[in-house]
Amino acid sequence: MIKWMGALLIILATTWAGFEAAKHLSERTRQLRQLKVALQSLEAEIMYGHTSLIVAAQHISKQLPKPLSIFFEQFAKKLEKGHTSVKGAWEESLQDVWSLTAFKQGEYEVLKQFGETLGQHDRISQQKHIKLTLSHLEREELDAIDRQNRYERMMKSLGVLAGLLLVILLM
Repeated sequence: MIKWMGALLIILATTWAGFEAAKHLSERTRQLRQLKVALQSLEAEIMYGHTSLIVAAQHISKQLPKPLSIFFEQFAKKLEKGHTSVKGAWEESLQDVWSLTAFKQGEYEVLKQFGETLGQHDRISQQKHIKLTLSHLEREELDAIDRQNRYERMMKSLGVLAGLLLVILLM
């Protein structure tokens, strides 16, 4: 009886691990879509609303779910304090929230490059930089969708199968 309960716990644990790995793949795709929407909102705020970066970041943080809302909220707070540059506030916020996201290194580089241009140019140039960043994020999203389609089901199956293999080996 105890053997069977142990076997069931092993299968449940490995299945859960497989589903968590699959969730990470779908979470990356979802967060990339949210980030694209956030940058489009930032573009609209800058171009048509003529709002400052602080106010724009505050508005965007209220529209997004976590962890991206935390990122824009921290960015706005760092800008309000005024002790760092826009680039510095963007990078610090990015580093603070990075561990909470499902993003890969490619997204980090794209966002870091965008942060270097943020607030440095006039509205028209800023719009061009936002569009460039959106095109890079589109490429990353296509990669994330491809990985999700290829590996999500496999991760779930591997979790179950790894549990079954462990149970068979231990019996």
